[in-house]
Amino acid sequence: MSEAKRRRPRVLIAKPGLDGHDRGAKVIARALRDGGMEVIYTGLRQSPEQIVGAAAQEDAEVIGLSILSGAHLPICRRVLDLLRERGMESVRLFVGGIIPAQDIPELKRMGVDDVFLPGARTEDVIRAIEAVPEGRS
Repeated sequence: MSEAKRRRPRVLIAKPGLDGHDRGAKVIARALRDGGMEVIYTGLRQSPEQIVGAAAQEDAEVIGLSILSGAHLPICRRVLDLLRERGMESVRLFVGGIIPAQDIPELKRMGVDDVFLPGARTEDVIRAIEAVPEGRS
């Protein structure tokens, strides 16, 4: 597919919970922007309600969560529930951060499209966001 024809989704990057470390989220936001995507960064300490509300307001097609607190399962569950409640099932969810390997299958069962661990290449994140078809099945 030519560069001009490639779909460039609107991506909302968020830092849920009380974790105040956002360097990784900013690196990913910048890489996605440099990769040609439209990126909205919500900043630190966002609740699932704020994240989904911002995604609705910004007409985001993708939400990327950066989670280092260990609360990834309840946060992702709540975000996915809110997306369903608002009829936003087509919004794709990606998660990055400190995620134990044993939790990744559960996150994917819930509806998380992909999980990126520390050291993931930004090129891999960009490809994954571009590769997932629009909408959820």
